[in-house]
Amino acid sequence: MYKVAIIGLGRLGVSLVEYLAGTGVQVIAMDNDPSLVDEVKDLVDVAVCLDSTDPDALLSQRVNEVDVCVVSIGENFQAAILTTVSVKKMGVPKIICRAQSSLHAEIFTRIGADEIIQPETQAGIVLGRRLANPKLNQFIELAEGYSLIELRAPSFFWGKTLEQLALRTKYQVNLIAFKRQVANKRPQEGEEEPPPSIEKMIVPGPQDILRENDILLLVGADEFLAKLPQD
Repeated sequence: MYKVAIIGLGRLGVSLVEYLAGTGVQVIAMDNDPSLVDEVKDLVDVAVCLDSTDPDALLSQRVNEVDVCVVSIGENFQAAILTTVSVKKMGVPKIICRAQSSLHAEIFTRIGADEIIQPETQAGIVLGRRLANPKLNQFIELAEGYSLIELRAPSFFWGKTLEQLALRTKYQVNLIAFKRQVANKRPQEGEEEPPPSIEKMIVPGPQDILRENDILLLVGADEFLAKLPQD
């Protein structure tokens, strides 16, 4: 069974615990605050209060046997460093660290972290993109410089076929699907009244005509996604 250790049960740590709880992944949740451990004990296989800077404490929970260790200690940077070094020495295949600044991110990388996440920075980027383009519903970073976005169809696209728009040629982005509100079927006698419309996911074809309120799922380099029409 795939095993994940989560060290630090702040907002990020708890969010990970809550998400992984229903996925079948074996989770070991750890923090030095017993009240935080108590909050997640019913969600995970193992929830332990310990000092993660103590290698023996980590070994007692078999952290050396996990597939991934997430170090999400937010306030105590020194503890996060010592924990990361200990986990690295144990030979854990992948270590993911939460960093509060670019300097912290660089330090974590130098001591062996395989991946760095900066929730505040990433949240700021998400908000910034949405403010810059009000039609942007959400985006998911796929790799550095590349994203998948949900974009409400700009007015320039309305009434045009995908062949006419030539998104790949003109904008260097790929449309992988789009969502559209379609009329719901009428209820049979005795059935409850259904909602007037439902959202349908459509695999695009060259002759499909885009409409107002269509939601486009687009993939491409961030620099080209940013150049799409916004009104």
